[in-house]
Amino acid sequence: MTRTSNEAGAGTGALARRRRQLRDFVTETEPAALVTVGVMAVALVATLAGFLAVSPLTIVPFAVFLGSAGYGWARHQGLTAQVLTFSMMVSTIMILLLIVVFISVESIPVVQYESVTVFGVAVPGLRLFTQTQWDAVSPPIRYSMVPMIHGTVMVTTIATAVAAPLGVAAALFLSEIAPATVREVVKPGVEILAGIPSIIYGFIGFTILSPWAADQFRTTGQGSYLFVGIVVGLMALPTVVSVAEDALSSVPESMKSGSLAMGTTDWQTMTSITLPAAFSGVSAAVLLGVGRAIGETMAATVMLRGVPQLTEPLYNVFYGQETLTSLIANNYGEADGLQMDALFIAGVILFVTVLFISIGAQYIEWRMRRKLGGEI
Repeated sequence: MTRTSNEAGAGTGALARRRRQLRDFVTETEPAALVTVGVMAVALVATLAGFLAVSPLTIVPFAVFLGSAGYGWARHQGLTAQVLTFSMMVSTIMILLLIVVFISVESIPVVQYESVTVFGVAVPGLRLFTQTQWDAVSPPIRYSMVPMIHGTVMVTTIATAVAAPLGVAAALFLSEIAPATVREVVKPGVEILAGIPSIIYGFIGFTILSPWAADQFRTTGQGSYLFVGIVVGLMALPTVVSVAEDALSSVPESMKSGSLAMGTTDWQTMTSITLPAAFSGVSAAVLLGVGRAIGETMAATVMLRGVPQLTEPLYNVFYGQETLTSLIANNYGEADGLQMDALFIAGVILFVTVLFISIGAQYIEWRMRRKLGGEI
């Protein structure tokens, strides 16, 4: 009872403090500035409402917002900058929520279509993950996600096996071993590699690696999870190297110097001090690379066969059929009805997967900050 009363009192106090801050803000701010930011806020809300309603008049409140923002920037720059940055933050969250709602709503029909009754209870979408057949043409029409999930897992696993050790090793070299001149030249070059379009990597893999693999391993046709994973891993490598190098460079020199003063070698210091201390940043770098591997579209689309079925046996990496991203890229132009809804299901699976990876990265970082006392 006492705890509840204390919590209620704290909540009332916080509310009163907020009201006092708002009252002080209104009294201390020029009326013209208040009117300007008020017009900006109302115009932005009206723009959002018009966008959701698909109104042709949406441009009117948006023009009002731009005009009032321009006036406010010229006359009341500080307050206008605060309102604009806050608006951009809210807009980012709103856009993300709208994307989630849109792909979820669009996928509902195929989830209902692929429902299965288990012990008298209808389980929505169960057949999407319990069968292996994808056939959008011949009855019975089926939209299984199992083959594409299998392909995505295969490509992601191989890409991670390529990008993680190479990326961390390269980051460790740049951070701890390379001279300053080498670091200043190599790191920008590595970051430039991240800007190369994925279609270029895919085209190189299709024209060089796939024919060579088909000839060397006597496979029928082109496309294998092994070489798609290698190409995607090389694509993720710049991200892993750049982020991991930043994390390793943030480790305080005092920790390294203390280790060296105890008589350890440079290698022992790197493996026992630098890497553990920067583990959260290094793991985040690897997870970012994995996220790129999961979401990669063009390289996988160009190099894979585009056949939505499982490989035989399942661990056969020398044949490649389809991934979730290549399924969307191959079919969105001609898909309609339930087939289009099935592509949205693929998008939902990708979104949920990346979400869990991001949560995992945040959890690892939280654990390491707690272990190291919040310093790294």
